[in-house]
Amino acid sequence: MSDDRRAGAARVVALGGGHGLAATLAAARRYAGTVTAVVSVADDGGSSGRLRQALGIPAPGDLRRCLVALGDPRSAWTGYFEHRFSGGELEGHAVGNVVIAGLASATGDFAAALHEAGRLVGCVGRVLPATTVPVVLTADADGREVEGQVNVSTAGSISAVSLVPPDVPAPDAALKAIATADQVVLGPGSLFTSVLAAAIVPGIRAALAATTATKVYVCNLRPQLPETEGFDVAAHVRALEAHGVQPDVVLCQPGALPLGRPAVPVVEREVAGDSGLGHDPVRLAAALSDLLGWGGRAG
Repeated sequence: MSDDRRAGAARVVALGGGHGLAATLAAARRYAGTVTAVVSVADDGGSSGRLRQALGIPAPGDLRRCLVALGDPRSAWTGYFEHRFSGGELEGHAVGNVVIAGLASATGDFAAALHEAGRLVGCVGRVLPATTVPVVLTADADGREVEGQVNVSTAGSISAVSLVPPDVPAPDAALKAIATADQVVLGPGSLFTSVLAAAIVPGIRAALAATTATKVYVCNLRPQLPETEGFDVAAHVRALEAHGVQPDVVLCQPGALPLGRPAVPVVEREVAGDSGLGHDPVRLAAALSDLLGWGGRAG
C-alpha cells in the first residue's frame, strides 16, 4: 500500500444499512479519498415502510442516514433531514425521507433523487441504493419462511435470507465503485437485515467476489436479539460465507463477542465508544485506515 493512499487517496466503499453503516461512513470520511455507501433498501417498517407502500419506492430511511453521515455538519439541511413530523398525516416521517420521496417523484429517477438530496446536505461522498427496485427480504428461520425485514429482525434461528424478486439489478455506479475500491467495509449493523440484505443483491455479491479490494467485516459490539442470539465472531463469518460473501479480515472490539474459530484473520482493536453501545468514528477510522491493503498483519 502506497503512502499516498494512507494519506487520504484510498477509495472506500461501505456496505450495509442502519445506524451501523452511518458510523462506518462517519469513520471513512476521516481517512478516505473517496467514499461510496451501498445501502440496503429492504426496510419495510416505520416511515420507510409507509412511503414504500404509498409510492412504490425503495426504502429511503437508511439512505437518509447515510446522506446525513456524509453531509456537511455546517449545512442546515443536514440537521433538517433528521427532523421528524410530530402531527398530522406526516407524523413520524423524517424530513429527509419525504424529501427523497418527493425528489424521486419529481425526477422519475431514484438515483437522481439521491444525488440531488446529497447536494442539499453537502454530501462528501456518494450514497447509492443496493438496488433501485423495491424488494422484500425473506428468511428461513427455524424451518419456516418469514417475510419482510421487520419480521425477519424479530425472528431467531435464521439460516438464510433472500430477496423477492431474486434477480433485482444493482446500479452500475455501485458495481463500478466496488470494482475500483481499495477497501470495502461490511457492517457493522444487523447481520441478516442490513449487511446481507445489501450484499445478496446478485450484482453486488458478484462484484464483491471479483474485487481486488480488501474486504473488512466490522463485527457488532453485542448480539442483536433475537437475530444473532448466541452468535460468536465465527458464526458471523460463516453466515456471510454461506451467502457467498467472503471477507478478508474481521475487525472487532476486544472482549465484545466470543471469537470462536473464524476461517479468516481477526484483528482486535478498540473501536467502541466510551459507553460501549456504538462504534466510535475516530477509533474506527484509525483501525480501518490501518487495514488498508491488509496482507495478514494488523496495522
